Amino acid sequence: MNVSIFYALAAAALFGASTPLAKLLGLNISPILLAGLLYLGSGIGLTVVRFVRDRRWQKTGLTPSEWPWLISAIAFGGVLGPVALMFGLTRTSASTASLMLNLEAVLTALLAWVVFKENADRRIVAGMIAIVAGGLILAWPQGTTQSYEWLGPLAVALACFCWAIDNNLTRKVSASDALFIAGIKGLVAGVVNCSLALFLGARIPDFSVLGPTLIVGFFGYGISLVLFVLALRGLGTARTGAYFSTAPFLGAAISILMLGEPVSITFWAAALLMGIGVWIHLTESHAHDHQHDPLHHSHRHVHDEHHQHEHSFEWDGTEPHSHVHDHAPIRHSHPHFPDIHHRHKH
Repeated sequence: MNVSIFYALAAAALFGASTPLAKLLGLNISPILLAGLLYLGSGIGLTVVRFVRDRRWQKTGLTPSEWPWLISAIAFGGVLGPVALMFGLTRTSASTASLMLNLEAVLTALLAWVVFKENADRRIVAGMIAIVAGGLILAWPQGTTQSYEWLGPLAVALACFCWAIDNNLTRKVSASDALFIAGIKGLVAGVVNCSLALFLGARIPDFSVLGPTLIVGFFGYGISLVLFVLALRGLGTARTGAYFSTAPFLGAAISILMLGEPVSITFWAAALLMGIGVWIHLTESHAHDHQHDPLHHSHRHVHDEHHQHEHSFEWDGTEPHSHVHDHAPIRHSHPHFPDIHHRHKH
């Protein structure tokens, strides 16, 4: 299995696990504050990890042309998205909101295909439909639900659209340091959500609750987002979004294992559809003759057929390694994904 697929599924598993873990820990605090603390835990934790990894504060590695993409991604995904969701949750039921959150994967793929011109063949579209259908079944309201005004669902849909934009913009900087990208996103989203919660009257919980919440956020939001960025680097936006949309199913599976919750027929139906969708994606083979244009960027790499370059420094032969490098034009054919080296037209 391509390691980027593992990153995407692992990101979904960690994110999906955050909800049952929060329930297991008995985190009885407001949803807005909980979201803020989870984001904050991810941002603080990843910033510390990056500092320890580099043994000092290291430059981000982002080029001047990449900063607008990252800032825009943070604005949509870390500020507008969470605020729109929290506004929507006050005007719609939790079951309806859960159902509508499946829009994120659909909108992410549509933007990737229509606006950013990412390749999508019939197998990828079919796999996406199967995975999203599984999510819809899993989130479908059970029994009677209270009716709510249209403004709430519209706000939730807006949140999904913001996160879809975020996912596509983050792809533009996915070759850069994933720890920095995920860390800065977590810090901004954490500050925004916590500030909103405090403004609305919430109070910071005792450390016995605060500590576990930050830890769950570090793994469920922080490490998950790092893996998501690495998956974007290797798979492109639509495929990564499709794999990540298995998070509700994986969260439900973890709830069954950890909390002993009953297994419903909808769970098995969702499992079947998502399994079919993932299998369709895993068995994809996309190959054709394509042209690589000159490219100048920096990321961790080995000297494969796409990385045949000289070094401007004394290299000890260690791989993988990271530095700024140039790609010479090349034309060839091999199986590939729309990764950071294959963003060509078809």
